Amino acid sequence: MQNDEHDAAPPTLVTVRPDREIATRQRLPYFVGISAASVGARGLSMHIVVVPPGGHAEPHVHRGYETGIYVLEGRVETRYGPGLRESVINEAGDFLFVPPGVPHQAFNLSATEPARAIVARNDANEQERVDPYDPADEL
Repeated sequence: MQNDEHDAAPPTLVTVRPDREIATRQRLPYFVGISAASVGARGLSMHIVVVPPGGHAEPHVHRGYETGIYVLEGRVETRYGPGLRESVINEAGDFLFVPPGVPHQAFNLSATEPARAIVARNDANEQERVDPYDPADEL
C-alpha cells in the first residue's frame, strides 16, 4: 500500500512579490499574494487591496468564507448588513472581520490619499464566490 503523502515532493516555501494589479468583482485593484493560482494554496488567500482616493468597492457578499482585513494606510468606512444600513470606520492599524454572507461596501474617506489593506480569506479561490449585492433589495 502506497502513501501518497510520502511519495509526493516535500512542501516548499514560496515567495510572491505582487507586480501588477488585477480587476476584481468588487471593482477595486488587488495585488495578488497568496492564492490557489499563485502558490497552490488550498485554504487561504491573501492580497493587498487599494481603495483609490474618494473611491469605493461595489456592494458585495462573500459566499461561504470569512474575511480578515488589516488596514495599512488610510481611513475606510465599511457599510454592511441588510440594506448596508450599518457602518464602521477603520484606520491604519485596525483589523476588521467580515463573516460569510454579510453584505458590505468599503469607502475611502480621503479624497486625496489611497487606502491600503491586507485582505486574508479562508478560501484560496475567493474571487470565484463573490456575488454582487443590491441594497435596494432589502428596502
